[in-house]
Amino acid sequence: MTTRKTQLSTADARREAVVTSAVAVFAQSGYASTPIAAVAEHAKISPAYVFKLFPAKVALFVAALDRCYEQIVDALEKGATQAETQVPADVLHSMGASYAALIADRDLMMLQVHAQAATDVPEIAEAVRRGIARVTSFASSRSGGTATEVQQFIAFGQLCHLLTTLDVFGSEEPWAAALTEGIRHHAPEGGEP
Repeated sequence: MTTRKTQLSTADARREAVVTSAVAVFAQSGYASTPIAAVAEHAKISPAYVFKLFPAKVALFVAALDRCYEQIVDALEKGATQAETQVPADVLHSMGASYAALIADRDLMMLQVHAQAATDVPEIAEAVRRGIARVTSFASSRSGGTATEVQQFIAFGQLCHLLTTLDVFGSEEPWAAALTEGIRHHAPEGGEP
């Protein structure tokens, strides 16, 4: 008797490869400046096949953004399970540490930045709203925190994005030191913390 391994179909495997490539490529140059051909080249498949999987560039960008928010929720869950206690403040703190480690992958962070800059596209605005709603709802329900605690958690995350985007950790400028005080930062692999 032989056992069969569960494998993705060729189309499903290529779809996964395209979405993974889309995260990386859109993170580099944003929605407006990224042609489908660049994502196809990164995924090592033809642009025609990408269009077969995703009929429009916006659909591909939204799929990449949805993947990003899935990874965020997964990271928050991982952080929550590692919390020292299940007191809301501890859970949120641990979630934040896990998220800080996640955005050391600048692709995930920059994809979110580019998405926020492209919210004039209705489908992208809806995907950002849906993603933020999912993250906020998860942080609230999993931590048991108050609305104020969850609001501060999300706001602090946005500050971390700004500081990481500007690469000001370690700066001796007074304004940078004031904004980075007490913030956990994870350097990208091979980088300086």
